[in-house]
Amino acid sequence: MGLTDASVSTEDDHPRAETGLAHGAPTPPAAPPLSQHQQTNPTQAFLPWLTLWRRMLPSATSPFTSEVSQGTFYARNLFRKPFERELSLPASSSPALREGACFYDFPIHIGSFSAFGGILFGYDTGVIGGVKEMKDWLRTFGHPDETKKVGYGISSSNESLVVSILSAGTFFGALLAAPTADYMGRKWVCGGKLSPSKSLMAFQGIVFACLIFSAGVAMQTAATEIPLFVVGRVFAGLGVGLVSCLIPMYQSECSPKWIRGAVVSTYQWAITIGLLLASIVNNFTQYRDDHSSYRIPVAIQFVWAAILAGGMSLLPESPRWLIKRGRDADAAISLGRLNGYRSTDPEVELELDEIRANLEAEKALGESSYIDCFRFTKNKIALRTLTGIFIQAWQQLTGINFIFYYGTTFFQNSGISDPFLISIATNIVNVFMTLPGMWGVERFGRRRLLLVGAAGMALCEFIVAIVGVTVSVQNLAGQKVLIAFVCIYIAFFASTWGPIAWVITGEIFPLQIRAKAMSLSVASNWLWNFGISYATPYLVNKQPGSAGLEAKVFFIWGTTCFCCIIFTYFCIPETKGLSLEQIDLMYQHTIPAKSLEYRRRLVADEGLPRHSEKAEDHQSDEKA
Repeated sequence: MGLTDASVSTEDDHPRAETGLAHGAPTPPAAPPLSQHQQTNPTQAFLPWLTLWRRMLPSATSPFTSEVSQGTFYARNLFRKPFERELSLPASSSPALREGACFYDFPIHIGSFSAFGGILFGYDTGVIGGVKEMKDWLRTFGHPDETKKVGYGISSSNESLVVSILSAGTFFGALLAAPTADYMGRKWVCGGKLSPSKSLMAFQGIVFACLIFSAGVAMQTAATEIPLFVVGRVFAGLGVGLVSCLIPMYQSECSPKWIRGAVVSTYQWAITIGLLLASIVNNFTQYRDDHSSYRIPVAIQFVWAAILAGGMSLLPESPRWLIKRGRDADAAISLGRLNGYRSTDPEVELELDEIRANLEAEKALGESSYIDCFRFTKNKIALRTLTGIFIQAWQQLTGINFIFYYGTTFFQNSGISDPFLISIATNIVNVFMTLPGMWGVERFGRRRLLLVGAAGMALCEFIVAIVGVTVSVQNLAGQKVLIAFVCIYIAFFASTWGPIAWVITGEIFPLQIRAKAMSLSVASNWLWNFGISYATPYLVNKQPGSAGLEAKVFFIWGTTCFCCIIFTYFCIPETKGLSLEQIDLMYQHTIPAKSLEYRRRLVADEGLPRHSEKAEDHQSDEKA
């Protein structure tokens, strides 16, 4: 969508405009009226304003003519126009002008690379679904069973244990993430100018976490008995749990607000890529008739751990966490790197002041504990914590991991001849349909996508259940319908509930309790993941002591998706384009069901409070 009104601004611009005075520059004049051509051409619309302003500025502070880091924040805002506008500069534009429009790539890059931890999550989740159906794995860990196609089988209890125990490990890993995040930092590797001893200590933290994960992978690779394989899954789960909590938190705190939703969504996209890679590797090794058939897919996880540990050491720490730890100089360095400034620029100090004001107001309430996450205050701490916990629970209750944990088994029992190939197809849908979600989260907002996604998933799952109940497994047309609607269901999930659940939990918590509330939310995800993955074999298998629901289980998932609609309407606020501090204000002054209108007022010209007003609001909350 092109920019059609160059005169539109937000109050968020005005504090930055004041920084021009620090350079000895006057307040920018009003731009001349725009012609019809200028209204449809973003570059032409900006040039009259830039020309007038440049004539009034000393050459040392002219925007886009000196180093990029010296440009004023007010002028830069014209090129980033947050959340609803897109600027496309033609090739004829001057190099300086084009350079000024392109320096926000760095936070996108770091957010995307940090999402690499999602590959650990996704690959580990997806690999077990195929491995447990491989002939040599069943021969090693199971028992002879002539009723099975490969001649071997495994009991529902052992299958439940092997699949679900990873989630038990991740549950405890997520709970450990809160003290880790508050003490060591969001990424455990501190950017900026730190002493070698501090840098080494922090680096050892993330290496230790990856070593825990790698130890679990080593146990699974070497195992020839169920107990060692299960212990390996627990250790791997601890590492995945830590990563799954810290990365969305790190991305949210380091991303500019107008792309925060898209950046955090890359974590879910990385999960889908991990799932796809797992299904591809499983498909290539399934026909090996020795231990390498399952050891190769499992051992590849060493590579993901090594890349994550090495790469994160190059990224800056969250400036909000550094301010919280009293390391203002390091915070300035980190924020400067994230926004394309020098650490000494006034724009950096202004934004740090805003973070400090928000944090100081929260610190006045004292050190936080897990109990504080459930306090009923004016800014709705308890509601926000419960929202994070339940959105992660509902994400699991959509039934998505039934497909990725047991999809191969389900398709096989449905009469499909090549279930491994179908699993690759569903994972391809998952990967590519996450991309529209990454774009749509900033185009359409969080609430709308969650509502549409839940409705679409519910419809598809009811259709899958009806087809599975009424059509014979030998019916080729019925198989095609089943596969088609499973893929459509995955498409709805991948573009809505998959990424947006992580976006919401990454941005709705106040800084003082963010790490603890985030850990509770992610722990909820893994607790429900554990429960669903453990119960599913008993629900769908036709064995003594099992319910034998098979496709009828989709009636359950369809019903829970309908509940997701109700939950979203009453509990999820629209946070598109708001800073983390502005989200605090939204919770203070409105309810989620009415958040869309309040958000519009926040981003209107005179409706967005300055950081000083935020501090006053927080202080009034404390007195209340």
